[in-house]
Amino acid sequence: MISATMQKAINNQIQEEMYSANLYLAMSGYCMSQNLKGFANWLRVQYQEETMHALKLVDYIMSRGGELEIKELAAPPTEYGKPIEVFEKILAHEEHITSLIHKLYDVAVQEKDVAAQIFLQWFVTEQIEEEASVAEVLEQLRMIGDKKSSLFYMDKELAKRT
Repeated sequence: MISATMQKAINNQIQEEMYSANLYLAMSGYCMSQNLKGFANWLRVQYQEETMHALKLVDYIMSRGGELEIKELAAPPTEYGKPIEVFEKILAHEEHITSLIHKLYDVAVQEKDVAAQIFLQWFVTEQIEEEASVAEVLEQLRMIGDKKSSLFYMDKELAKRT
């Protein structure tokens, strides 16, 4: 059985993961409107990952006999700037999500919920990978600067992400 405190904290994280999914879907649409289909693809895959994260949390609550609470989501912005600005925003958002995962893990420790601690370890590890993946793209964007031919090549590379 899951404690009320742990249940509430996980339900809050579900909301954050769904907002992340919507944010990346909005960013994908923005990139598509900028004729950056590879960047749009990279973000669409990210949208799918965030949705999977939320569902993983839903499944955990349900497997522990908890109650799912679906909360209203704020609408993400619609303008994001140049590709480098998009990825700066993504990195900042992933760092925010990492801090929330750490706080969620802290709740599991405070609640002495060993099962939740074990379950949440996957998310801790996942956030390391998420931040590294975004930082890699961001660093490449910094290297190419305003070189449109390099941006074109990078767009083609990002289109390969599945």
